[in-house]
Amino acid sequence: MSLYKSLFKQTAIYGIATVVPRMFSFILTPLYTTPGVMDLAKYAEVSINFAWLVFFNVVLAYGMETAFFRFYNTDDKKQVISTSTISLFWSSIAFLGIALVFRGTLGNLLKIDIEYISYIIWVLVLDALAIAPFSKLRADGRPMRYAFIKIGSVAFNLALNFFFLIYLPKLALAYPVSIWSSIYVPGFQVGYVFVANVMASLFALVLLLPHYLRLSWHFNATLWKKMMRYSLPVMLAGIAFAINETFDRPLLKYLHVPESEIGIYSACYKLALFMTLFTTAFRLGIEPFFFSHAGNENAKQTYAAITKYFVIFGSVILLGVIAFADLLKIFIIRDPAYWDGMKVVPLIILANFCLGIYTNLSVWYKLSDKTKMGAYISAIGAAITLLFNFALIPIWGYTGSAIATVCAYGAMMVLSYLIGAKYYPIPYDLKTMGTYMSLAIGLSALSFYVPVLRHTYAFGILSLIGFIYFIYKREKHILLKFIKK
Repeated sequence: MSLYKSLFKQTAIYGIATVVPRMFSFILTPLYTTPGVMDLAKYAEVSINFAWLVFFNVVLAYGMETAFFRFYNTDDKKQVISTSTISLFWSSIAFLGIALVFRGTLGNLLKIDIEYISYIIWVLVLDALAIAPFSKLRADGRPMRYAFIKIGSVAFNLALNFFFLIYLPKLALAYPVSIWSSIYVPGFQVGYVFVANVMASLFALVLLLPHYLRLSWHFNATLWKKMMRYSLPVMLAGIAFAINETFDRPLLKYLHVPESEIGIYSACYKLALFMTLFTTAFRLGIEPFFFSHAGNENAKQTYAAITKYFVIFGSVILLGVIAFADLLKIFIIRDPAYWDGMKVVPLIILANFCLGIYTNLSVWYKLSDKTKMGAYISAIGAAITLLFNFALIPIWGYTGSAIATVCAYGAMMVLSYLIGAKYYPIPYDLKTMGTYMSLAIGLSALSFYVPVLRHTYAFGILSLIGFIYFIYKREKHILLKFIKK
């Protein structure tokens, strides 16, 4: 039970460090979707540009964060820290120089406005330079500093967004001959979003500078080669993940879906944040835990139990968010013009739940050094994403993208279990997990897609209460023991 207590503490601390910044970022969706701040087309442009940010973040990290944790517990820690930091530092600097020189070509290739591309490049580089310092904070067990920097930078970004989008236009209008009017550019809302991101990323990196100042700057080429052999398949898996997670926005634009509809889809996609917060917080706590306990005699039983309880909590979140999605949209998506996309919300939440389960199941290839298998699974998911998007977008528009996301993550989840059972068998309680997940999906579908049940909320409330009671009756012995510990 002490292992679960340790995991719970790590997940709780890193969860706070993840949830609070994400909640701050969450406030940006009501800001962007407030009438008069940003129209549907501009919001679509922000979403498409952020999709490219996610993609290139993976490329610039090239799996080194995961490699850091893999080798940190088995090799000389100082060598791992210095080698990974130096590798990321010089690759980021090289990218900065090349990308700035060819930013016009890059902007044309990605269909990003040339006035925004430089800001995006700087965000990418500054974030890449922060990877190694943040990894060391996690490995050294310094969650409070990790949380302070994460929360501080996102709060700064949030404040800058409010300033640029709400207060700067008012100041420029009130004081036409002032510094405010000189820095205010009408119609530059998308640019201001990325200016705020550059400044927030720089803020975080400044706070992480002690990592670079105390670094030995000794590069171990042999260790680096080992880390790269491990990390490159992780990068390929990450690229595939980026395609699965965000590439539908550029594809919608490429397939000539109106930008207003892309904006609607992107805004409604944000309602999956509650599931994303849960899975992300869990991953941050569980990844170091998996590696540090890999040598324990009962490690596989522990991993199976952890995955079971992930499914339990995830099922509750899935049912709760879908049952009350129409209430949540009022607070999160301020402009009713976006609400036409609510029909895809259950699909997106289910897709993110499948992704979270896949993340838990993927422990086998990380611990058995078969990261290539993870890359293959993710590549299959990416292929499904692309294939289904190209096939379904012309028929159903952004609904086709939502269906493609569910199919991709569902396939990855199943494949990871089937292949993992061969290489690193873990005794998962499939019957119990399947029961909870199926019941949550069924109740969610009834509460959302049956009009008479959707508009009263009584069915949703009773379903959620009944589902939680059902879990308690079946799991109360373990839950009470866990709470006492």
